[in-house]
Amino acid sequence: MGNYIPHTEDEVATMLAFLGLSTLDQLFDAVPEALKLQRALELADGIGEPDVLAHMEGLGDQNLARSDRRVCFAGGGAYDHEIPSVTRALAGRSEFVTSYTPYQPEVAQGVLQAIFEYQTMVARLAGLPVANASLYDGGSAAVEAVNLGVAASGRETVWVSAGIHPHWRQMLTTFAAGTGHRIRTIPLPDGVTAWPDPDDGVEDSPGVLLVGYPNYLGCLEDLGVARGICDRTGALLVVGADPVAAGLLKSAGEWGADVMVGEGQVFGTSLGFGGPYLGLFACADTYVRRLPGRLVGETVDVEDRPAYVTTLRAREQDIRREKATSNVCTNQTLMAVTAAIQLGWLGTSGLVEVARRCALATRYTRDALLSLDQVSPLVDAPVLREFAIRLPVAADTVVERMADAGFLAGISLAGEVNDGEHGLLIAVTERRTRGEIDAYVTALAKAVA
Repeated sequence: MGNYIPHTEDEVATMLAFLGLSTLDQLFDAVPEALKLQRALELADGIGEPDVLAHMEGLGDQNLARSDRRVCFAGGGAYDHEIPSVTRALAGRSEFVTSYTPYQPEVAQGVLQAIFEYQTMVARLAGLPVANASLYDGGSAAVEAVNLGVAASGRETVWVSAGIHPHWRQMLTTFAAGTGHRIRTIPLPDGVTAWPDPDDGVEDSPGVLLVGYPNYLGCLEDLGVARGICDRTGALLVVGADPVAAGLLKSAGEWGADVMVGEGQVFGTSLGFGGPYLGLFACADTYVRRLPGRLVGETVDVEDRPAYVTTLRAREQDIRREKATSNVCTNQTLMAVTAAIQLGWLGTSGLVEVARRCALATRYTRDALLSLDQVSPLVDAPVLREFAIRLPVAADTVVERMADAGFLAGISLAGEVNDGEHGLLIAVTERRTRGEIDAYVTALAKAVA
């Protein structure tokens, strides 16, 4: 039977006899014949374990990883920020690495306290009073925020800025196919959202506005425009915020956001080929009963000592189907605790310093690139940590050439914005030194020649 087949022939025969069947094929009689594969699987002959390992290592070597050999100027939602040793050491402790999502209200007090601290810091970053215990990633947080906004406003039309991450918008479209939400994408000329006038022949009044801050191209939006539309229509304002930018910019709450969502990978989680990451979610008090996922609260025990419990919602609430406010019944405990450690280590002044260094390095890099004869800005709006340039050749080609030169050059905008084939999205974090930036500019000048 082989080492990797869990049931013996005798065990299979016993199961079939219990079910009153004579063959395994009868288990699948309910599946229409047209859906069944009518031929044998086309599998290659087996090979030895060393050969399998060598093949997998060869595939792994094709990944363009952020490493000491390749300096990272790629961003687009995942960023190469500094992770101090203290964050790695504390987050790597067995108490946190083995911690499980808080299904029960009285789960280990240490984990709940860490999540409570995480919630407190996320709420302060957002400028909003309540934050949950985290979600899977920024995209899932955006979906949950739209679900909350549609339920609270009673209107299924959602205006989504084209400056929202393309992956987030794809997720919203996928969910909308099941929920019935009407997603309307608002264009991004000149790098900022061109919101329509809701009184100027708009067919459906929006229930939710979703805007990036900064947006996907790194540009800074005037959220007052979106807030004004929400005030006139009764829609909820959802801001997809960059939490690092909160070190220098007004918070989402100060702009009047009802909900803030974001990607928390920037706080202590390595790039890791795209995950697992961390979804940030905070909202106004008005919507706390609609908050998705877990919420940890602080109370006192019978001896008047501080105690922590999951609160306001039981796990059973998440599985009530159409009556549930959200079907999320878990969180990203390890990444949330890691973010809490990183934020606690940085403190307010540390976060401001990280954001300031990012902004200065970005300005230096952008100015140096735009001094090249064949490079121009894709858009002219103000930026903070990320910006887009227009190249004389296809961005995909430049990315490949720069990889050979030792750089992750950025993200091609092909298919994402007008003239995106020649657009390159570049991110500069506090990790980038002047020497790395100068070398990058020199290499890019050769790559576009």
